[in-house]
Amino acid sequence: MSINVGDRVPSTTFIKPTDNGPEPVQSDEFFKGRKVALFSVPGAFTPTCSARHLPGYVDKADELKAKGVDEIACTAVNDAFVMGAWGKSADAGDVTMLSDGNGAFAKAVGLELDGSKFGMGTRGQRFSMLINDGVVEQLHVEAPGEFKVSSAEYLLENM
Repeated sequence: MSINVGDRVPSTTFIKPTDNGPEPVQSDEFFKGRKVALFSVPGAFTPTCSARHLPGYVDKADELKAKGVDEIACTAVNDAFVMGAWGKSADAGDVTMLSDGNGAFAKAVGLELDGSKFGMGTRGQRFSMLINDGVVEQLHVEAPGEFKVSSAEYLLENM
């Protein structure tokens, strides 16, 4: 079963790429006491993710922050080195890249995706969440193969 609006985000560990190497980040601490726009992509450097999803959040960062968002974060079932390289190549300085390398977060929120027919294994679905002090205020999960409701624009329209 997937997470719902009003649910608390489960306790898992992300890995954040930093200049000093990968750094563990506890979800409880990351979301505590602030508003976070979190979006998930099936994979770093994949076509829709690189051409539209991540760039949309980079472009709309100021608007999201003007509406009270303290941090914008992107997660994917990729390792921290890939997430770091993707963030740098996309000039995504306003977006915190969070590796969910083993898919623990995707599994904990019930939003896994079986990408084996594409040679990608288990991934996270494409979605966005607005999380306030660890509680999901908005949840937008894409239908397979679509990119509509998880965009930065859609999240902004619903704030």
